Amino acid sequence: MQTPLISIALCTYNGENYLIEQLDSLVNQDYPNLEIIVTDDRSSDQTVSIIQDYITKFPFVKLYQNAENLGYIKNFEKAIQLCSGDFIALSDQDDIWALDKISKMVDHIGDNLLIYHDSEFINDDGETMNKRMSDIIHMYAGNDFRPFLFFNSVSGHACLFKKELVEQGSLPFPKGVFHDRWLAYTATNMGSIAYLNLPLVKYRQHDNSDTNILKLERKNISTAVTGNRKIQNTIVELETLLKFKHNKDPDFVAQLLQLYRQRLTSYICFSLVILMYKNFSALLYTSNKSTLSKLNFVFKHLWGGKLKKTD
Repeated sequence: MQTPLISIALCTYNGENYLIEQLDSLVNQDYPNLEIIVTDDRSSDQTVSIIQDYITKFPFVKLYQNAENLGYIKNFEKAIQLCSGDFIALSDQDDIWALDKISKMVDHIGDNLLIYHDSEFINDDGETMNKRMSDIIHMYAGNDFRPFLFFNSVSGHACLFKKELVEQGSLPFPKGVFHDRWLAYTATNMGSIAYLNLPLVKYRQHDNSDTNILKLERKNISTAVTGNRKIQNTIVELETLLKFKHNKDPDFVAQLLQLYRQRLTSYICFSLVILMYKNFSALLYTSNKSTLSKLNFVFKHLWGGKLKKTD
């Protein structure tokens, strides 16, 4: 039986500082049938030159240079569309993969549409920060979409999914929701996801990272979102998720969205709190906080937008 082709979708943009370490970990995977699709988003440093050096040594590395800057999420969308493998794994430019990452994920994906794993945080210099993703997020496995309505446990760099997830409607990536959360949401609506409790990626944290999951202090960057702006952002997210054509329970998502819209123009939101309380175990599954903290989050939704300051 032929070994399935695995596509690794690697997105790059001015990544010369860490790219060699990452490429070494990709081309030396112990899985025997790989293609590495690199989409470069108009880098101005030595990124492209580094990739071209690898292409001369490893013919399964293919480079595509964007005619215009697409941005982080749309660049991944393009890379995925260029993949021809039966399975697709996403790769950032600044991490370091365990050399058996792909083979372990293929071995454990089973009938699930998507599988993801734990990660170990490292700093700029590649030194461990003595913390894993599972220390701060409760990892979800199963076929319930509700854990992804507000939060997310699936990181793009940690996931591998079947091509049929793409073919059945997970692309294009919509505005308003991060691509990895969207993949998790669509996979749990069309099937199920699995979790592998192994730290198969060293996940680098630095000032230029696209995500800041550890909420590290960064220079001249403020990401705080409060008040009505937070309510509005959640409304946009729910509107986006509701548009997915394969929603298992569109009525539930629509009801949640309706109550959130009412919250924006209300003083008190009893109906929203009741709905969230009835479903809080699923809606807040990925939170690693105590049950009391989760309930506190739910009951904070009692206060509507008319009692909150607009940013």
